[in-house]
Amino acid sequence: MGCCSGRCTLIFLCTIQLLVALERQVFDFLGYQWAPILANFFHIIIVILGLFGTIQYRPRYIVVYTVWMALWVAWNVFIICYYLDVGDLTKDSDLLTFNISAHHSWWSEHGPGCVRREMTQPGVGTVDSQSYISVMGCLMEYQYIEVLHSGTQILIALILLVDLTPSLSTMSMRNHPISS
Repeated sequence: MGCCSGRCTLIFLCTIQLLVALERQVFDFLGYQWAPILANFFHIIIVILGLFGTIQYRPRYIVVYTVWMALWVAWNVFIICYYLDVGDLTKDSDLLTFNISAHHSWWSEHGPGCVRREMTQPGVGTVDSQSYISVMGCLMEYQYIEVLHSGTQILIALILLVDLTPSLSTMSMRNHPISS
């Protein structure tokens, strides 16, 4: 079974994109970031659809995948603007948790080099009590880690969009009745 270089490259890049999306999904679950969890879930489904379309020569699936890549780039640009406090967006809001909880990015307390210290409220001795969490000594601020995640997603999506153009035209020529 042979594999043309463009198709194999597309399959390889889609697989990398799927792995990076799964990694991102795990950390968004740990931080209870519901909007990114939903976006990642749809992204994973569409990437699997794109892989299937590439392997099975289904141009319509590739078109859906291509449209989603444009939306995915826009979503990641929004995430970058959110974490860099561009305009009225602020990383301190509960926008990504749908205002359900006060959770924030998992990286804000568990980033590389971060020392996390919990300080319980005086006079409150229950297990369920709220405590103030102090984070110090981080090698990189959490918002920059989130920006790096989104930047990586954008880079992979743009590489895939460039690679999709010739692959899509090749697939449509194979399925065209005149070329048979």
